[in-house]
Amino acid sequence: MSRNIDRDLTRFKQIVRGKVRQNLRKYVNHGEMIGRKGKNVVSIPVPSINIPRFQHGPKGSGGVGQGDGEEGQPIGKGGQQPGDGMGPAGSEPGDQHYREVEVTLDELAEMLGDELQLPRIEPKGNDAIVSKKDRYTTISDNGPDSLRHHKRTFKKALKRSIASASYRPERPMIIPTRPDFQYRSWKSVPLPQSNAALIYIMDVSGSMMDEQKEIVRTEAFWIDTWLRNQYDGVECRYIIHDAAAKEVDEDTFYHTRESGGTRISSAYKVCRDLIRRDFPPSEWNIYCFQFSDGDNWGEDNKDCLQMLIEDIMVHCNLYCYGQVESPYGSGDFIRELRNLTEEHENLVLSEIPGKDAIYDSIKTFLGKGK
Repeated sequence: MSRNIDRDLTRFKQIVRGKVRQNLRKYVNHGEMIGRKGKNVVSIPVPSINIPRFQHGPKGSGGVGQGDGEEGQPIGKGGQQPGDGMGPAGSEPGDQHYREVEVTLDELAEMLGDELQLPRIEPKGNDAIVSKKDRYTTISDNGPDSLRHHKRTFKKALKRSIASASYRPERPMIIPTRPDFQYRSWKSVPLPQSNAALIYIMDVSGSMMDEQKEIVRTEAFWIDTWLRNQYDGVECRYIIHDAAAKEVDEDTFYHTRESGGTRISSAYKVCRDLIRRDFPPSEWNIYCFQFSDGDNWGEDNKDCLQMLIEDIMVHCNLYCYGQVESPYGSGDFIRELRNLTEEHENLVLSEIPGKDAIYDSIKTFLGKGK
């Protein structure tokens, strides 16, 4: 029987996770938790839960709702709401407190899947690396006392007693000896793992500002969270480009800014070579996520589309293109890609005008369950 405190703690965790779920769109769009991310958990600030109380006024002070003021005017000194940032500095504690609550990435993924109604992914193929798990499926004559199988030991001792004519039904007594002892034993069972390769491509030319990169970073965090929940192992690779492209690490991906022109085909060449070298399509589930403001050197569009169709999309579970709105970007490239969507179901396009569109963009990218 569980103690009251255990039940209360379970109930409290349910309430907290309900608060997180209730405000999930806000957390997704504004990336408040990314800076608090640990290895397997994130810390989320949620408002403290206060128990409401009635406070009675002095007798004879009038009826309900009587007194000076206009209808709808906030109650309080100067008509200010608590925590609105107005007025001079004070010496009293605030009445709105926030609690840092740790939520696992798997829990976040489940919340994201439920709220966005994301279908479960059915992986294809197996990674070449196969993990092994020990399962107790056999019986052995040797082993430690902690693994002794008492039922099997008793049955073997009973058979021995009957065979040796020492068993007396009127006074049954079975005493196992050392040869009767039976132990649980294990076999190493190979478990093939379905793995996913996530390839992120981003335009880092002068027209992609810090605000656009923050949108990409926030969206990539949630994409990672969902796909890691669906696969045994996930490999992430990062490609940046302006007129030239290169593979980089995660930190460089989010903090590099160039001043050159834009040639998307250079990124597609690096992506094509990366897939050929490291991710055989028969063994890996490949996801590509490209983010750009839509600028591309006009004469490059034909080479881009041909390479995308013949060398990249044919190997991908999904190829997702997110066009982040920028005051300096033309936004033309998504129009070129729209011509391909009818013939290629694994091509998904999303326009992202600002942070508030991240939530819907994720649903657009992952909603097919591929």
